[in-house]
Amino acid sequence: MKNIALIIFITFFVISCADFLEEDLSTQVTSESGALSDVVGLTSALAGAYHPLTATWGSGLGNASTQAILMGGDDLTTHKASNKADFREFDQFKIATANGRLPFVWNGAYKSIQGSNNIIANYQNAKGDEAAIRQIAGEAYFLRAYNYFWIVRLWGEAPLLLQTQTFTEDVLSVSKSPIVDIYAQIIADMTFAEDLLGNIKPAPGRVCKGTAKAMLAEIYLTMAGWPLNQTSNYALAASKAKELIDNEATYGLGLMDDFAQLWPSATQNFDGNKEEVFALNFWGGDWYNGNAAYGLAARPGEENGWDDYFSEITFFNQFPEGYRKDVTFQTQLSDGTPWQEFMTQRPYYKKLQGPKQDWQNAVSMPLERMAEVYLTYAEAQIMATGNTSDASALEAVNKIVRRAAGLPINTPDISVDWTSATQDEIVQEKAWEFAGEYCRWFDLVRLQKVEEVLATKDPNDLQPLGTVTYFLPLPASETLANPNLAD
Repeated sequence: MKNIALIIFITFFVISCADFLEEDLSTQVTSESGALSDVVGLTSALAGAYHPLTATWGSGLGNASTQAILMGGDDLTTHKASNKADFREFDQFKIATANGRLPFVWNGAYKSIQGSNNIIANYQNAKGDEAAIRQIAGEAYFLRAYNYFWIVRLWGEAPLLLQTQTFTEDVLSVSKSPIVDIYAQIIADMTFAEDLLGNIKPAPGRVCKGTAKAMLAEIYLTMAGWPLNQTSNYALAASKAKELIDNEATYGLGLMDDFAQLWPSATQNFDGNKEEVFALNFWGGDWYNGNAAYGLAARPGEENGWDDYFSEITFFNQFPEGYRKDVTFQTQLSDGTPWQEFMTQRPYYKKLQGPKQDWQNAVSMPLERMAEVYLTYAEAQIMATGNTSDASALEAVNKIVRRAAGLPINTPDISVDWTSATQDEIVQEKAWEFAGEYCRWFDLVRLQKVEEVLATKDPNDLQPLGTVTYFLPLPASETLANPNLAD
């Protein structure tokens, strides 16, 4: 992890931090310079393709802007006052195009796509170890697909840029592509990735064949819902998830036995675990590569935290009591003060607070866990077959349910095991398992349940001020640079 972080820093130290549509990164590592003619050059380019996702205060997912843009769900909210106006806009569906939290994911995704395009355009002519080149190419295809998956779910129609390794002024007038076309490209790229990637991750924070299978399962599941409503994809999602579940040892992946083992403690060195199907890894040594989405952002102000995000009241109150809830939430201060008496009067996400009171946490940020693969399989299998008592689907859910209760995951237990399951029940279980992570908003959107959960908001939580919409507005910087992107 430390080595790839160092490569990332060296590669990007000289690169401008200007907006994607105004910069040309291609002159840094290009085929024209000969830099992409071998594995060393491709490795450097790959580090550059990952980096925009972890550039803490420049772009990507490495600060609480990620939680901010997902606050339309019922698991996340923010301070009613303080300096959190830009967070509140997302929770209240009144988002200004100049909102400072809006561009992080957009910019990071397109910068990473540009780096991926550079590799994809050049890897076939590179010399060296064939397996290493295939792995690097597979990761480039994975990253391009993964970034477009974030983009299409958050913004819907968006520019589909596949040749940006060489800058031309045409990119400044590109138009949006239809959602269906973006998903077609995502599937094509992720399928290429699945074919090219090796079975085992080369290092923490990178990806393997199992990662591509997991993402394909989630992508198919998403396509089965709104806005495409391609319900035939439920069967594809179930099949792809089952491929990974049945062969997880081959890919070095699997469920952790203890839910608490997923999250770092103050005494734990944490470089990830086998449940992390895909995670961003952070160096944490300076401002440009620290996990700032965890740490202070998730801590209460009474403990010198930033109060950026925490749980809505209804979501917390409905969360099933037990071991997983105890691990998930901070419900009192060190002096015993209960959450009802916190300044914000909300419980915080203990599992996301990191090992120290800082924003330079080096802990990994899991974006896809094996638990999601299991729940994806269960939901997709039941929807594809119509059988709410499907034994394999129920066992996939029950492993998660047992672990949530602090029980052995592979030992049936009639006290907690489900004997039937509906889609709504599985999605709700997923909400508890991934509370505060990166699932709930997307699930509510694909199932068109945003308005339903908004109706259950506690009166003391932030209420909608604008019209409920399922897509974000584009950052003003993009529509000003290219009026073709304006709605």
